Amino acid sequence: MRAIWKGAVSFGLVSIGVKLYSATEEKDIRFHQVHREDGGRIRYKRTCSVCGEEVTYDDIAKGYDIGGGEMVILTDEDFADLPLTSSRAIDVLEFVPAEQVDPILYNKAYFLEPEGAATKPYVLLRDALIDSERVAIVKVALRQREQLATLRVREGVLLLNTMLWPDEIRTPDFGFLDEDLKVRPPELAMASSLIDSMTGEFEPDVFTDDYRAALQEVIDAKVEGREVVQPEEVEEAPAAAVDLMAALKASVERAKAARGEQPARGGGGGEPTPISSARSAQKAAEKKAAKAPAKKTTAKKTAEKKTAEPAKKTAAKKTPAKKTEPAKKTAARKTAPRKSA
Repeated sequence: MRAIWKGAVSFGLVSIGVKLYSATEEKDIRFHQVHREDGGRIRYKRTCSVCGEEVTYDDIAKGYDIGGGEMVILTDEDFADLPLTSSRAIDVLEFVPAEQVDPILYNKAYFLEPEGAATKPYVLLRDALIDSERVAIVKVALRQREQLATLRVREGVLLLNTMLWPDEIRTPDFGFLDEDLKVRPPELAMASSLIDSMTGEFEPDVFTDDYRAALQEVIDAKVEGREVVQPEEVEEAPAAAVDLMAALKASVERAKAARGEQPARGGGGGEPTPISSARSAQKAAEKKAAKAPAKKTTAKKTAEKKTAEPAKKTAAKKTPAKKTEPAKKTAARKTAPRKSA
């Protein structure tokens, strides 16, 4: 990676020299505008709308349109006199709980690397942020513009997240917000059940950009002179649900089926969801392994039961009534009257 900025984090009276690196990169496939017949690149000329002459970069200034065709022209000297925060400092303003920062404010992320002898104070600030469970609110000047940002820790590295200013966040103005719409308790319960059935741990690597992969395959095929294989048809988005409860129930059954659970009788079932299909095989294997010992124990109990039953029958046979019969006959002989002589 190449550093795009060098400066220092101002933490009280402590100054921490750092280098700034872009933490993200776009993977979009980029195209050029070309002439369809010969593939020549399309070029644009910078021309003045008043005199029609082509203008070089040295003759281009910044202008602010005040309306009515009038333009205020600003020079480099005008920008130099502005009260901009030092272009080489990241000033820590305060420390706040991370959950208090609305994610909508985040803009772009940068990694910070300690420079020179700043490694120890860098690690000190990093560990202090982790121990306090806080993020630092800072101000920094990047590309001649003062920006609000946060400093937090990610994988042992300080991460600078530039933020939008509060007045750059739009306020939603939609008609339905003023309507008195009520959700029935059964619908809310079923929606909660659907959320529970689709709940899991977030694993970013599970998700892929299928469109970009298919587009790259088309480009590779054209470069190599191969036949372009048409990608599989994308499933169309379902139509708006007429019966909300029926749609929710079918969605719950579909999610359960994707997780390897048995759908309820009369359930709709369906294709696995993109999130759960990547985990269903692993969970099914774990479920099967968990059931295996239980089956062995049941089989053992059945064998013991079968062994016990013959023993009971044998014991019953060994206690017959034959031993008591001779006793009865002897008693009968003793009580029989003797014949007189």
